[in-house]
Amino acid sequence: MNPKELRPLVAGLFAQGRRRTVRVAVEQEFLVADSTTGAVVPIERVRAAAASALVAPYVGFEPGGQLELSLPCSPDPVPQVRTYVDDLQRHLAAAHISIYALPVDPRPEHEVPLQLTTPRYVAMHRHFDAIGPAGRRMMRRTASTQVCLDWWPGRAGAEQWRVLNLAGPFLAAAFARSAGREGRLTTWLETDPARTGFDDRLLSGDDPVAAYTAFAAGAAVFTTGGPADHLTTLFPPVRPRATYLEVRFLDAQEPAALGPVVSALTSLLYDDDRRRTALRALEPERAHLADHWRAAAAGDPATAAYGHELVPGLELVA
Repeated sequence: MNPKELRPLVAGLFAQGRRRTVRVAVEQEFLVADSTTGAVVPIERVRAAAASALVAPYVGFEPGGQLELSLPCSPDPVPQVRTYVDDLQRHLAAAHISIYALPVDPRPEHEVPLQLTTPRYVAMHRHFDAIGPAGRRMMRRTASTQVCLDWWPGRAGAEQWRVLNLAGPFLAAAFARSAGREGRLTTWLETDPARTGFDDRLLSGDDPVAAYTAFAAGAAVFTTGGPADHLTTLFPPVRPRATYLEVRFLDAQEPAALGPVVSALTSLLYDDDRRRTALRALEPERAHLADHWRAAAAGDPATAAYGHELVPGLELVA
């Protein structure tokens, strides 16, 4: 796609917001199964069962029927997540539906069909199939915990963007709940490297808008909605969202274990001194970022250990 068409749209993604007090939003994904048979549950059955739950306004679904809770911002999102999930589980249990915060679905591929069959997802599925099997596994059989954090303007915002991208593999390793050939992160690394960016491309040069534009232009187009639609088909480890940054590299976490995740990320982004200390330590690792992502995906314990040295806040992780 033409970079000249993409650049003004990308610039909008890097507009950045205003400096606020600490706020965090969590997007929590779950695998879904029939409580009796363990089989996949049709989305409409899940939607009906969740209709009267407290979290109903925030319920969505991923292509394989994974349930996603896109929760509002909160100064302290962990109790919010637990309250919503406990209530949701009670409603789903009444309909014999169970949810699991697992990063990879243990059911075989043929038992987990594509449930969202809009033209976008059908085209995406077809595109990924042309590359290899990882794309359909990602779409239908993986789940994550995504964390959204306020993106500040000026120097602080530039630091937030860099430090999250540099710290990504070490945070992913510290909070990993899957690893190896069938792990969620390995799946993402193999899905479509041109549109996932698990390397240092997004940190190239001094202009993040130019780097992201080049990244976007290098990804194959499989939708018909023009440049704006194309940008929504990019899946970097950290996604720029104008006023906030979306952390996408984490395995699905148990709601009860979210505290250390949120603490590490808020410390890294919102504490000026700790962010700058981490950034100084991490900048020399930029040239090795792709290697660090591969090591994290493989489950290399040294990557998680190195993260404890480099990233303030990871001392909170057992």
